[in-house]
Amino acid sequence: MGAYVLRRLLLIIPTLFGIMLINFALTQFVPGGPVEQAIARAQGEGNVFGSFAGQDGSESTLGTGTSEYVGARGLPPEFIAELEREFGFDKPPVERFFLMLGNYMRFDFGESYFRSATVIELIKEKLPVSITLGLWSTLIAYMISIPLGIRKAVKDGTPFDTWTSGAIIAGYAIPGFLFAILLLTLFAGGSYWQVFPLRGLTSDNFETLSAWGKIKDYAWHITLPVLASSIAGFATLTLLTKNSFLDEMKKQYVMTARAKGLSERAVLYGHVFRNAMLIVIAGFPAVFIGVFFGASLIIETIFSLDGLGRLGFEAAVARDYPIVFGTLFIFGLISLVVGIISDLMYVLVDPRIDFERREG
Repeated sequence: MGAYVLRRLLLIIPTLFGIMLINFALTQFVPGGPVEQAIARAQGEGNVFGSFAGQDGSESTLGTGTSEYVGARGLPPEFIAELEREFGFDKPPVERFFLMLGNYMRFDFGESYFRSATVIELIKEKLPVSITLGLWSTLIAYMISIPLGIRKAVKDGTPFDTWTSGAIIAGYAIPGFLFAILLLTLFAGGSYWQVFPLRGLTSDNFETLSAWGKIKDYAWHITLPVLASSIAGFATLTLLTKNSFLDEMKKQYVMTARAKGLSERAVLYGHVFRNAMLIVIAGFPAVFIGVFFGASLIIETIFSLDGLGRLGFEAAVARDYPIVFGTLFIFGLISLVVGIISDLMYVLVDPRIDFERREG
């Protein structure tokens, strides 16, 4: 297993290199880069995209003279050159790419173009919100879906299985953002009850609260966002658990265990559980990463939470490349490491699995 893990760790390097190379190459062809954003701000336009659409009343063409930037008409060339030097665009793309990778290998992700903070500082600032949504949503989904899936497998074909399947599918069909708005309307002072706060992760007086008061305040604020971000995961995980148990319960070793006189509970939890839960438990890291990075933007926006989802979106819109590439590198590295952890969890749950022999 050690050789397999070593090979997977070594594969992280070319994989991460490919991810960064593809995304860096794509940004070279995307209009409205950092220099053009800075030009638009200098001219009081707020952002560069109005110039592309011709919304500023001027022609949507490249500037005259030697400037290649949209909206640069009338600005001195020295100002444009200074902007290029500030953002590092006075160097060829290949040189910029390898300089960036060299810095990233030392975990130096630079400073935001348009925020007075380093990339690491911004990620640390926004991380608690994303961890809250990702961790609690995943844990709640597992705590509810696994017992429910086992119960549905045992009661397969009964009225309990039928109505719970209908409820699960209905929940899965509701978009997360729509469910979030429904929760706000019902329980956050929309049109009915003011039970939960409308926005934020903590109250304004959080620092003055006692330890128990801080826990209650935190739980009070995260209830609605966590429910909204975890609702869609219930269906997939519940049905995966049920189908996995049903598949195992039809195998020969289960019939043999029953023939030996073991109780149904002993058969279910002493024999079926370990094999049926293999794919469910081993997939926990990947599920957490998916919730952590995937569905946070809309939830953060609706509940006015300032997390990594909003940070990444705003950076992409503003062409704040240090944040874009820094977070891409960090999260890409985390995802690749989580893939290895998932494989190790397979072995932990079922030691009979041998990845080295399979590769051979």
